[in-house]
Amino acid sequence: MRAGSYVRGNTMDTFIHAIETQVPPFRFSQADARDHLKEQFDDSRARRIVDRICNRSEIETRHSVIDDWGSESPEALFRTGPEGRWVEPGTEERNEVFARASRQMAVDLSKKVLERAPHLGAARVTHVITVSCTGFYSPGPDFYIVKELGLDPSVERYQLGFMGCYASIPALRMARQFCEANPEAVVLVVSIELCSLHLHLNGKDVESLVADLLFSDGAAAALVSAIPPEPGTSAYKLGRFGSTLLPAKERAMTWTLGNQGFKMSLSSFVPGLLGTNIQPAIEPLLASEDLIMGDVHNWAVHPGGKAILDKVGEALELEPEQLSVSRDILRRFGNMSSATILFVLDRFMRKRNGGPADQVTLAAAFGPGLTVETALMTLMHPSG
Repeated sequence: MRAGSYVRGNTMDTFIHAIETQVPPFRFSQADARDHLKEQFDDSRARRIVDRICNRSEIETRHSVIDDWGSESPEALFRTGPEGRWVEPGTEERNEVFARASRQMAVDLSKKVLERAPHLGAARVTHVITVSCTGFYSPGPDFYIVKELGLDPSVERYQLGFMGCYASIPALRMARQFCEANPEAVVLVVSIELCSLHLHLNGKDVESLVADLLFSDGAAAALVSAIPPEPGTSAYKLGRFGSTLLPAKERAMTWTLGNQGFKMSLSSFVPGLLGTNIQPAIEPLLASEDLIMGDVHNWAVHPGGKAILDKVGEALELEPEQLSVSRDILRRFGNMSSATILFVLDRFMRKRNGGPADQVTLAAAFGPGLTVETALMTLMHPSG
C-alpha cells in the first residue's frame, strides 16, 4: 500500500456525516425459516432444496415486519388455510403492509440519523431521497418524513424505485450532485426494504426458493452534505462513482410485479458472473483516482449471499478478514436489498480497526441487469 493514499474526491468535497440502520422487531432464525418453509411443500425435491440452501447460506437470523406467520387469524398476511398450508396474499395486501410499516420506519430512522449530526439538523435538510424496490404508495415515506419531522415544506423529494440491491449507491451519487449544485444542501437518503412481504409458495423453482431464503427486512439512512463534519467525528468523504452492466443475460437476475406480490428470479450463475467480471468493473474506478487494489483499506461489498462473497473475494484475492464485515452483516441480517450496503458502511464507520485515520473505502453492490454500482470514498476517523 502506498503511504498517504486517499480518495481525492471532486472540486467540492461532499461527506456522509452519519448513517443509521434499523430492522423490524420480529426476528427469526434461519433454522426456523427452513423448517416452517419445508412444511409448505409436499414435493420432496423442494424440501431438499430448502435444506441445502439454508444449510449453506451462512445466515443465522433475519428480521421481518410480519409477526404472525401461519396464524389462523383472518387479519394475518400469510394465514393458515383449511388444509394447514399458508394462503398466499395478493399484491394489494402485501403492499398495504409495506405502506403501514415503512411510514413509521422512515420517520423513526430519519429522526435518528439527524440526531447523529446535530450541527446539520432537521431545519437544514434541503432534499429527501427515498429508495425501495419492495413497495410503493403515494404520498410515500418522503412525504411523512417532511411532515412528521417538521422539515421545510420546500424540501425537494425524490424516489429511486425498483432498482434492486444496488440502489443506495446511485442515491448517494445523486445526493453528492445536489451538494455540488448547492454548497448548503443537506440531503437525507433513506432506504427501506421489506423483502419478506414477497414470499412465494406456489410454483416454486430453485431461483425463487433462493430469494425466499436469502432476503429479509431492513432500513438505513444516510445524511450527506458539503458542510464540513464536526471535529472529533467520523465521516466519509465521497470520491468517484462507477456503474457498469456485466456481459450477462438480463434474465440472470430479475425483479418483477405479479398478481401475488413481486417476483424474484436469481440464477445460480450470478455469483460466477460477478466473480469473473468484478475486477474489470472496479479497476477503472481505482485508476481514475490513481489508486491500486492494495490502497483499499475497507472493502464494503454487498453481501448478496455467501456464494457471491466467496466468488468476489476469490476474484479480488482478498484475505478473509477483508470481507468479515460483509459476512457478519449477512450472518445477522440476511440480504436486505438496497439497505444492506449502508449497513456495511455503517459498521466500518463505527469501527476503529487500528488502521490510519484516513482509510480508502470501496463500496460495491449488485443487482438486476446484471448491474454493478461502485463508489470510492475516504473514511475519516478523528485522530488520536
